Amino acid sequence: MLSKNQIKLISSLKQKKYRLQHNLFVVEGVKTINELIVSKFNLHQLFTIESFKIDANLETIITEAELKKISFLSTPNKALALFKIPESKQIQFNQLIVALDNVRDPGNLGTIIRLCDWFGIKDLVCNIETVDCYNPKVIQATMGSISRVNITYLDLKGFIKDANTRSFGTFMDGENVYKMKLPSEGILILGNEANGISKDIEKLVSKKIAIPRFGNVQATESLNVATATAILLSEFRRS
Repeated sequence: MLSKNQIKLISSLKQKKYRLQHNLFVVEGVKTINELIVSKFNLHQLFTIESFKIDANLETIITEAELKKISFLSTPNKALALFKIPESKQIQFNQLIVALDNVRDPGNLGTIIRLCDWFGIKDLVCNIETVDCYNPKVIQATMGSISRVNITYLDLKGFIKDANTRSFGTFMDGENVYKMKLPSEGILILGNEANGISKDIEKLVSKKIAIPRFGNVQATESLNVATATAILLSEFRRS
């Protein structure tokens, strides 16, 4: 049975400040929870209507009505878990790194994390203003991929300055990415949904790249940042 303190704690984890305060985040759905358990994420507490047959001290069997009280979803998916926020690992510079500059939409970040997983990107670097990767909507959108991508929040300007590798920034006036020979390592930078890469970061970009428009009516202003990430990672891997 759920206690009032448990309900209060889980509800508070919608907000970043309480996730940081308790060092916990919420994961919903049997598949995603299982993926995180297998990946060695540290499980703090599991609330489920069907037993996972794990350590009884970590598992609490609840009713569907109780699950609805704590779920952030309109249709709860059998289980909700609290995991401890892991420490970021050391960034590996001998490969392609994806960097995000002020990406604010949780769905976009979740999709980008999945794309990094799909294309074998081990490190995703985010500036402090980018949406928190442990936001419940981001976690839901990653569908477990967050367990396989090392995500680091830092001063992006300082990171690019200090990195001894080339940086590629996405701009409307950049070089056609389909006509370039792309390296296997470097930093691929993607910007804010509305404003693109900030001026401070633009000054540090080694090479500006672009995805050209092919439509007869050139009315679309830009691609969705997650869509652009998919196309660019595909091109980097193809090269």
